[in-house]
Amino acid sequence: MRTRDIFWNLIGLGLPLIIAALSVPGLLAAIGTERFGFLALAWGLIGYASMLDLGIGRATTQRVSELRNGDHCHEIPDLIATATRITLVAGIVGMVFIFTFAFSGAYKIIRTDSVPSSEIELSVLLLAFALPMQAISATYRGVNEAFLNFKGINIIRIFLGVANFGAPYLVSFFTKELYWFIATLVFSRFSALFCYKYLAYRCIKEFMYLKRGKFVSNHASELLKFGGWFSVTSIVGPVMVQADRFFVGGLVSAAAVTLYVIPYELTTQTLIAVGAITTIMFPLITNMLHSSPQQARGVFRLWLFRVGILMSLSMAALAYAMPVLLKLWIGEGVALESIQVGQILCLGVFFNAMGAMYFSYLHAHGKVRATAILHLIELPIYIFLLIFLIKSYGLVGCAIAWVCRTGIDAVGLWFLSEKIKLFKRPPDVVV
Repeated sequence: MRTRDIFWNLIGLGLPLIIAALSVPGLLAAIGTERFGFLALAWGLIGYASMLDLGIGRATTQRVSELRNGDHCHEIPDLIATATRITLVAGIVGMVFIFTFAFSGAYKIIRTDSVPSSEIELSVLLLAFALPMQAISATYRGVNEAFLNFKGINIIRIFLGVANFGAPYLVSFFTKELYWFIATLVFSRFSALFCYKYLAYRCIKEFMYLKRGKFVSNHASELLKFGGWFSVTSIVGPVMVQADRFFVGGLVSAAAVTLYVIPYELTTQTLIAVGAITTIMFPLITNMLHSSPQQARGVFRLWLFRVGILMSLSMAALAYAMPVLLKLWIGEGVALESIQVGQILCLGVFFNAMGAMYFSYLHAHGKVRATAILHLIELPIYIFLLIFLIKSYGLVGCAIAWVCRTGIDAVGLWFLSEKIKLFKRPPDVVV
């Protein structure tokens, strides 16, 4: 695993957060809370539109990684053509749904005092065009990941980060009309799709053999099987990630959500480093499993150890420094309960990091069904723990429930990994 790939992933994941932190306050002041609220909803919709690819992007990464160094590498153009057709159809379905939402006037359920209905309707119609582009982009990004082209991916990701937050901020100097802000989001997605496709075809040009890829039903079946189970995780995962704050708001108070979310965001942002590693490890291990399974296990064990050491030390340091960091961030008025929540969550972040490593390794083996079923089992357990512990211990109870969930997840993923003889000792590996 190349250090430069990890570096590019860190830059690609971290820089957009910095851009957001710098531009959002000015953008909010320029366009007001209502228009900013609609823009935030547009960001959220585009983010969730990634689910429209039905997990095909992840499935494409897995299948191309398997094929690219084997005897069936000539199938890659057909695989990509099949994947893009599936995601195009899914994206168009999403687009039609948004069109219906706009023309029916359903957007009026969102209360507004200063933004005209015509402005919102045009914004929603523009936003619909971003959905197919977002879905297809996931496929081409998956191809780039399979070929370990992380530099190219993250240059595009940085561009999207700048466009997502910086472009609306620049537009705010000239107009306050919402649809111009949405237009910048649509144009950036179109540009990203073009760039992802260009880079993907650069990766596979040696496999084209003067023919264009075509739709193949066998590839479609394989992609939909993998992608379908991954979509289960894509739906259940965000529910488990966001459920805690809603239960805090319902069982405690809206003000308590702020006391919980601030230390939560501080601790969970450290997972960017783990994401930078697992994004590379998934296609790398998938490819190695077909040429040298023993070496693949060795590489995984080595990086599991490294991530374990990194996260245990960093979480211990973060828990110790939590009172100081929270005071620096939000001032002297930080509540003791927020500090306790942040310190407890540090343990959960460690479990989450370990679980992410096993999650990627299992998917490299194609065990996506097992991980999806595990998450379906975890969801009701987590909901029960949230209700019981919040009622009993308030915000601290919520943090304990989150730690329990991540712990159960890590142990469950470890157990599934044991079933594929993960820890059969391989020869020494130099990385």
